[in-house]
Amino acid sequence: MHLRRIAAILAASFTLGLPAWAQQLIASATSPDQLIGVEVQVDGGGKLGYTVKRRGKEVIGLSRLGFNLANAQKLDGGFSLREQKLSEHDGTWEQPWGERQFVRNRYRELRVAVEQKNKGNRRLDIVFRIYDDGIGFRYEFPAQPQLRNVEILDELTEFTVAQPATAWWIPAGELPGLEEEVRKAPLKEIGIANTPLTLRLDDGTHIAFHEAALVDYASMWLRKVDGQKLRAMLAPSSYGPAVVRQGAFTTPWRTVQIADSAAGLAMSDLILNLNEPNKLGDVSWVKPSKFVGVWWEMHLQSGTWNAGPKHAANTANTKRYIDFAAKNGFRGVLVEGWNQGWESDWGHGGADFSFTRSYPDFDLPGLAAYAKSKGVRLIGHHETGANVPAYEKQMDAAYKLYAKHGVDSVKSGYVHEAGSALFTGRDGKPRYGHYDSQDGVRHFLKAVTEAAKYRIAIDTHEPVKDTGLRRTYPNWMTREGARGVEYNAWGNPPNSVDHEAKLVFTRMLSGPMDYTPGVVNLVGADGKVFNSTQAKQLANFVVIYSPLVMAADLPENYEKYPAAFKFIRDVPTDWADTRVLNGEVGEFVTIARKARGSQDWYLGAVTDGQARSLVLPLGFLEQGKRYTAEIYRDGDGADYRTERRFDLVTETRTVTSGDTLQLKLAPGGGQAIRFSPQDRK
Repeated sequence: MHLRRIAAILAASFTLGLPAWAQQLIASATSPDQLIGVEVQVDGGGKLGYTVKRRGKEVIGLSRLGFNLANAQKLDGGFSLREQKLSEHDGTWEQPWGERQFVRNRYRELRVAVEQKNKGNRRLDIVFRIYDDGIGFRYEFPAQPQLRNVEILDELTEFTVAQPATAWWIPAGELPGLEEEVRKAPLKEIGIANTPLTLRLDDGTHIAFHEAALVDYASMWLRKVDGQKLRAMLAPSSYGPAVVRQGAFTTPWRTVQIADSAAGLAMSDLILNLNEPNKLGDVSWVKPSKFVGVWWEMHLQSGTWNAGPKHAANTANTKRYIDFAAKNGFRGVLVEGWNQGWESDWGHGGADFSFTRSYPDFDLPGLAAYAKSKGVRLIGHHETGANVPAYEKQMDAAYKLYAKHGVDSVKSGYVHEAGSALFTGRDGKPRYGHYDSQDGVRHFLKAVTEAAKYRIAIDTHEPVKDTGLRRTYPNWMTREGARGVEYNAWGNPPNSVDHEAKLVFTRMLSGPMDYTPGVVNLVGADGKVFNSTQAKQLANFVVIYSPLVMAADLPENYEKYPAAFKFIRDVPTDWADTRVLNGEVGEFVTIARKARGSQDWYLGAVTDGQARSLVLPLGFLEQGKRYTAEIYRDGDGADYRTERRFDLVTETRTVTSGDTLQLKLAPGGGQAIRFSPQDRK
């Protein structure tokens, strides 16, 4: 660099009162118990940055804040402090359904208002909410004539991890969307990652990066830019800036959850707490439940979605599932392939789907009435092929049809490859783009809010990632958003033996997942074998949380294995409390949950390919009570690699809160337990 250029930079920086390399602290705050501290700084060029410390030790080093804009100079540099404000909040709110009934929301909020005096006095607020288990921060754009329209190319937001770390991540923007295998690598070696992105620092501290309240904005990916530094990358638009907004608006929260252990991360409610309260009013019509479905037989290739001699969604077959559900206490029956359009190349367009016309061999009104007479409800299904314009044209009529026949929950699908979702562009023309672009984010929420008008709950497959919006819209009950059980049917490859132990500390940090557990036959199409024991399949009902859960296997397989099926019939899907008792990312986890409206506790433990013996103190049980523990465990010779994967032992014993159990998990195995008080008074 020429000396004249260096002199010019120094002269400009000193006019702001600091040399270019210096940092000035302009605002700071700590969490309520002073575990976590945030400092906001500005350098001599007016560039904004922040740091995060935990117990006085830096966790996030100096990291940049700001934006690149398409229609104006970037929001970066020339900033000075206009105002700072500190406030506190401590409250408790009740979930209509969830992992726990009551959630404490306790934080300190630091609002930092800055302006660019040298660029027309443009203003920007950065709001930090600082919890004892992490932070969330977002940008707020005040109404101002200088920025009536904001076109965001990308954020300059950074997360500089202060010490070497191991990362668990999935690539962003790739063909399967969120259905990539979770990868493990040193942080310095990862590429463009989706979130949640989970880290274990060298000192054992665990961090998860994600976002909360993703509304009318592009999803955030993270790209490694240098060493341990990550930078936000907005899911791109196919026709210009990633985000276009008018007037005053806020971005989603950028979140950093921090804990001593992996289990501590999984206990955090930070993502939920950063979302707005319920906007739907009375949501007593939203019903957590278990269901069965006309689904697994198609993945086994014994039935088809489309019409023909093997069409699975026919009236007689659906009645069989309704009878099975009624007999065994399941609330619903999912039916995929009932509607016309499956003969087309729907995975690459979906234009031929009708969401109101059924195949001739499927009697929707008659089956809905038959189900009602049995105390069962049909669960709707809308596969869109990611053709959003075609779906939105029919959406209201489709919801109205379901509501007429008492269908109060819908599984929707958006099968696509990266960048191949179809939207109506800002110019009114069809445009292909990423499902987690701003267009996609708008559509997914529209589908939920329109469904709420008809008192219908939504289970989204091939979704945009969860960011806690179930608090604001409680009818958005669950979604897929990771590799589900169907990958075990296809076997290309099947889910890895450590898959569930990864999910709990990665994908599950964002919210519920429709994992479709409980395939007790442990066999996919063409005899493909699961990397699981039967006991692990039962444990997954507790370990992988969802308020809507499909027991995925065929009725005849449940009848073949009645001991395993008993736990599946008994386990609820709505909880008063949850305790993540232990775990390591990708290795093992043990979770206990207390049933809502009951004194019963349920426990699930899963392991990777290594056999484990876990010590389990029962201190979560109520003191002074005796419980009957119904135990479903791997047999002594159980092993996911052999026929002994079906070796399931059931036994009972009396326990109290002062007792300790020894959980023995086979390779690829698990254990499930129901604890019932012997005196229920």
